[in-house]
Amino acid sequence: MLITTIKASIWTADNSGADTDGNVSLGICGREFVLDTGTNDFQRGQSQTFTFGAGSNVLNPVGNDPRKPQLDTDELAHYPVYLHFTPRDAKDNWCVEGVTVTVNPGAKEITYGNTPMLGGGDKELWLAADCGRSLYLRRQ
Repeated sequence: MLITTIKASIWTADNSGADTDGNVSLGICGREFVLDTGTNDFQRGQSQTFTFGAGSNVLNPVGNDPRKPQLDTDELAHYPVYLHFTPRDAKDNWCVEGVTVTVNPGAKEITYGNTPMLGGGDKELWLAADCGRSLYLRRQ
């Protein structure tokens, strides 16, 4: 099935220093998509949904479109689905509380997430230059 829309919902933990101005990308189907709406993304204790393809709300919607070149759900099994964090400097970090990625929401959707690894409380994950920058997701 052709991929027309990808939605990534990201929850930043409500811990001191959990927010970031670093860059975050979503890897899926052998490509990376930049999670940036042009607002102050990844703020402490907040969630945000990034939409790629139909109904896009990200910067550079053409360059971050799964329809150009056209991606297909058949490719999902061949590549990992992950978030990658690039800190803005050596001291930058980010604390992730939750992630849900939905391919073709509402139309035979396929969902990936970070449960049961994360899930609030003491199960957040810090990403930083000195402790790892990627979080791999599994199909739900």
